[in-house]
Amino acid sequence: MASNRSLLILPGDGIGPEVMGQVRRVVDWLGMAKGVSFEVEEDLVGGAAIDAHGVPLTDATMDKALGVDAVLLGAVGGPKWDNLDFSIKPERGLLRLRKDMELFANLRPAICFNALTEASSLKPDIVGGLNIMIVRELTGGVYFGEPRGIEDLPNGERRGINTQVYTTSEIRRVARVAFDLAGKRDGRVTSAEKANVMESGILWREEVQWVHDNEFPNIELDHMYADNCAMQLVRAPKQFDVIVTDNLFGDLLSDAAAMLTGSLGMLPSASLGAPDATGKAKAMYEPVHGSAPDIAGQGIANPIATISSFAMALRYTFDLGSEADLVEQAIENVLASGKRTGDIMQAGMTKISTEEMGTAIVAELDKLAAR
Repeated sequence: MASNRSLLILPGDGIGPEVMGQVRRVVDWLGMAKGVSFEVEEDLVGGAAIDAHGVPLTDATMDKALGVDAVLLGAVGGPKWDNLDFSIKPERGLLRLRKDMELFANLRPAICFNALTEASSLKPDIVGGLNIMIVRELTGGVYFGEPRGIEDLPNGERRGINTQVYTTSEIRRVARVAFDLAGKRDGRVTSAEKANVMESGILWREEVQWVHDNEFPNIELDHMYADNCAMQLVRAPKQFDVIVTDNLFGDLLSDAAAMLTGSLGMLPSASLGAPDATGKAKAMYEPVHGSAPDIAGQGIANPIATISSFAMALRYTFDLGSEADLVEQAIENVLASGKRTGDIMQAGMTKISTEEMGTAIVAELDKLAAR
């Protein structure tokens, strides 16, 4: 039976194709075991697209991304393409996807599975049971602001310019995402900025407060300077529920939060757009980790972050919360059994390959479905 759920898979570069192969196994399992099927197409992005087409993302691939319910992205980039002009580097394909799909809200959960508390660089009592969500504004701020560039000065020096800029609507729409998520969690939002030294930070604080007061008064809100937020993440991370912040600070804080869990190889992310008239929103799901070209092709990459990204797609795009729970429980059960890829290996555990991790997760799905 044809499915009305559509996915575009863009494996990308480095370990991307390896970990995405394990996602395909979970997608196939859902179709066979649960009758939850997807129309799946694959295409190229990043360095793979440059090698094939001379650009990091073709117009045809972009059109496909705009036409599906969700995009699953592996990772892009690698030293092979380091010397290309900035305008056609692999990462520009990712940025075009975010821009043309108008994906303004990046969701990055930081969850520490009980089986992995010892893998974190922090003490188990600090990270045990950690479950926080960072909502990062994705299409504005210093990464996109104008003017920008590098210019020559009359005295022979050069000057690099980037502009931090936000508007009321940009801030309010990402704040609404954070408050809405908090309403389905513990009901607490922390907004992080630098209102003490930046006018854009003052505006950010005022507009987030406006959204709270006028639209989400029942959600608890507190404001925190971004540098203090970074300190608190490594001091007492469980004080947070949902953190909402701008593009630059979100980039930094989400990576800091990621390492609380023990490995970037464990963490998924979602990038969401605004709902259209039918209530559907453009969405892209991808692991937090990069393309890891140093281990590409060795079969040792951790596929859990990519599989968890698909679980986020099940939850946020397809409204398949029970299926998302099933996938996440299978991952947790496999970790509890002691199976580990190299990045999360611990003494006394069993080291397995990328494919073996996929096999173990599918086997656990079979067990859970049989209950």
